[in-house]
Amino acid sequence: MSMSNVLTMTGPGASLSHRNMPGHWVLARLGKRVLRPGGMELTRRMLAALTIVPADDVVEFAPGLGMTAQLALKRGPASYTAVERDPAAAGIVGNYLKDSTQRCVLGSADQTGLPSEVATVVYGEAMLTMQTPEMKRRIVREARRLLKRGGRYAMHEMSLVGDDLDEDGKKEINQALSRAIHEGVRPLCVSEWRGLMQAEGFEVEVEACAPMHLLEPNRLLSDEGLKGTLRFVWNIVRDRESRERVLIMRKVFRRYQSNLAAVMMICVKR
Repeated sequence: MSMSNVLTMTGPGASLSHRNMPGHWVLARLGKRVLRPGGMELTRRMLAALTIVPADDVVEFAPGLGMTAQLALKRGPASYTAVERDPAAAGIVGNYLKDSTQRCVLGSADQTGLPSEVATVVYGEAMLTMQTPEMKRRIVREARRLLKRGGRYAMHEMSLVGDDLDEDGKKEINQALSRAIHEGVRPLCVSEWRGLMQAEGFEVEVEACAPMHLLEPNRLLSDEGLKGTLRFVWNIVRDRESRERVLIMRKVFRRYQSNLAAVMMICVKR
């Protein structure tokens, strides 16, 4: 059975109608595998900068469909633990885990239930953006608690750009994104992301940005390949309700494209 069929029947948010489902799960049920704002290119840059080696103990927050998990596991860490709050997503990730050093636990990124200082690497993608300011701080604080001294924390999130973007502009973008995605969306400027990390005891060592082109043709081809892109487009054509959701999301992304980007940071616990 194909992944797209599994997602359609039993995947995350399966009990919700497409009209009420968070946008990332709408895209997943249509067959989109890469749901990160900077695409696979920025994810690969993140993993390369993390330099995961066989001595590392890795924790991933909110692995979603497990695309990054598969890449991290190829680097052969000593252990890998995913923390996922959605049972269906946890089941999908569990399919990629092959031995007792690899596991997926149900839990929240701000309260994982894991012991302190059990990891040398912690990372999360496309999840801090959706959180309130206080929850952002709690998740970053939890990452620091899990890390040993000198451990690396990586994030890959949506960011706001533009020297002329004032607080009213930020509020307008956040509200438009939240309405389109049906989930609270609160991206920060790169300087604000950096400030958050520093305030919670991290030193930012690497930064990289990429366009936020999640639903643009070139990014689709790059992330999904020709076959995956054609499957995604075909599923959109067949499903009117989901098509309306995707078109609304793309319209908002395009309207604010000059003020939206993706950012990746590698931070070290001192």
